[in-house]
Amino acid sequence: MSKRQDTKLESEGAEFLVLGTLLIKGVSCFKAYVNFPGYDLVAINPDNSRRARIQVKSRWATDYNRSFPIKNFECEFVVHVALNRGYRFSKQIKANDTGVKDPLYYVFPVAVVKAAQNANDKWGKVTIKSIPDYDDYLNAWQLIVDYLADPMG
Repeated sequence: MSKRQDTKLESEGAEFLVLGTLLIKGVSCFKAYVNFPGYDLVAINPDNSRRARIQVKSRWATDYNRSFPIKNFECEFVVHVALNRGYRFSKQIKANDTGVKDPLYYVFPVAVVKAAQNANDKWGKVTIKSIPDYDDYLNAWQLIVDYLADPMG
């Protein structure tokens, strides 16, 4: 059995990618530096005091199975970042193709993720393709913006 790859730095980087993207879009956001089990970031609207807790889930490999584990749903959004940093298995490498590509961001309301969770999986995995119209959530940052703009929730 091969040793599991340590991707701690990459997962931290994914959180900062999401944080930076929200800031660039004009959304006030900060990283929760203490380990909060249900979320990694907090986006806020200072005009109406609305907040959105965001859990960031990332995968390092370009050829992963498009799923991620999740057990805690104490957030309003789950942003899945496909980091696309290369292939896990060298047999899949084609000539001049390292597998390194730009990251992809899926912005899911937590209820959508919870509904797609495989209850029989010990890790609580969610497969992205099991989410109806999953492509609609690609770069769907406006969902967070709209959520923060609605003071009534």
